[in-house]
Amino acid sequence: MNILICDPISEKGISLLQQKPEFDVTVQEKRLSEDELLPVVKDVDAMIVRSETKVTKKVMENAPNLKVVGRAGVGVDNVDVETATQRGVVVMNTPSGNTISTAELTFSMMLALARNIPQAHMSMKNGEWNRKAFKGVEVYEKTLGIMGLGRIGSEVARRANAFGMRVVAYDPFLSLARAKALQVELMEPEEIYPIADFITVHLPMTDETRGMINAATFAKMKKGVRILNCARGGIINEQDLCEAIESGQVGGAALDVYETEPAPEDLRLRKLPQVVMTPHLGASTEEAQENVGIEVAEAITEYLLNQTVRNAVNVPNLDAKTYEMVKPYLRLAETLGKLVSQLAPKRVEKLVITYGGRATEAPTDPISRSVLKGFLEAAEGEEEVNQVNVRSLANSLGLLVEEIKSNEETDFNEWLHVSAVVSGKTYSAAGTSFGARHEPRIVRLNQRPVEIVPEGVLLLMTNKDRPGIVGHLGSMLAKHNVNIASMSLSREQQGGQALTVLNLDSVPSAAALEEAKGDPDIGNLQIVKL
Repeated sequence: MNILICDPISEKGISLLQQKPEFDVTVQEKRLSEDELLPVVKDVDAMIVRSETKVTKKVMENAPNLKVVGRAGVGVDNVDVETATQRGVVVMNTPSGNTISTAELTFSMMLALARNIPQAHMSMKNGEWNRKAFKGVEVYEKTLGIMGLGRIGSEVARRANAFGMRVVAYDPFLSLARAKALQVELMEPEEIYPIADFITVHLPMTDETRGMINAATFAKMKKGVRILNCARGGIINEQDLCEAIESGQVGGAALDVYETEPAPEDLRLRKLPQVVMTPHLGASTEEAQENVGIEVAEAITEYLLNQTVRNAVNVPNLDAKTYEMVKPYLRLAETLGKLVSQLAPKRVEKLVITYGGRATEAPTDPISRSVLKGFLEAAEGEEEVNQVNVRSLANSLGLLVEEIKSNEETDFNEWLHVSAVVSGKTYSAAGTSFGARHEPRIVRLNQRPVEIVPEGVLLLMTNKDRPGIVGHLGSMLAKHNVNIASMSLSREQQGGQALTVLNLDSVPSAAALEEAKGDPDIGNLQIVKL
């Protein structure tokens, strides 16, 4: 079997592949463009890439023997995953290779920040001896606020506990039992800001987390707090951070990631002596690079020789016939998971996935994994979640997952129902597929019958069932230049409360939402993005 290594990986990873007599391994010395790849891939069974090489639809169409693509890293933006899935090509990544290296960098940065090590080092290099200028603080018995307790945040927490720190954390998806096992106190951000001596960010980049650490949050923090970010550039507003440091509200910062990378030469942060900076070194250790190379080599080997799947990001272990059977459900399942994750509070205790009608005859595991993928993306970030790791991620959050096959009679030949249980309260959505193209539809929302096209921006609300309410809603949104694509209305009784769901062409402005919230006939306003 022919294996093509398109981008540099560790020598140990290459050696592992070369030791297998079944493999013929080719290592490209330079990055190839799409056109240059076409003649090279015609006989390959596997490709290994980092971020440089693009595995496009055209490349895969010219690789009839291609069975698997291994990405030595987390993101798979350079691989056309949809085309790979359609062609039965497994796409794997290496999500755990840089966990320890990033956690250790974070802790190293915190110690350097606490003791002014980089500044003292430069002073010594300049021939100075200025002990008084670099008096620092101990981390012992200080409070560390961790924003996000995923793989890396959890490792930082373990190291902080060993150093005798008090660890408090914000992670809206982590169960209380899991937090207790990590010896961490779960809190809301508003509770962390006034008490934390150090705050470190380990959250995925989402619409919700982008710019979440800003001027308003700095103002709520303990004066002299020290800030760390080795996760994603853009979670911290750099302009606001500069101003908070210059005013003395923030005592210093240690950054490995930036809003723009490479960081521009005139970046204002470079001029602040209180800021420790590194050029995105989270995964830049010999061990991390070696681990990633070994991990992708082992995953490729296991799949090609034993059909064992590790860290796949698409539907990996289904034959063509089975895939065709479950394919109509996968998009619906992921959409339902994504919808319910936005309907329910974040700290969900149990997720119940119910199969009805012909759906009970389909293999449930890949469908349930698709539900979990949609549901967990808000918690972990799209890059971190895939079809294979969703069950372990759910387990790490303390989320129970239950699957049920129902004989309930409905108006639909096949349907899926997803419920999130929080403190005895249930938030749910059900869906089915219509037509030869299996277009998904939401047909039940919190037990209310609806018919919703699950795409784009949805505006959910309850409203008084009265004449003219539809026109009133349309006029209100039109005033704010928001167009309605479609509408679903569901009422319990005439003149009572109705559930209205609008498909919108754009997200309403804050002013539009405030006006709607102020209307006495409208309540429970919620925006959902699918």
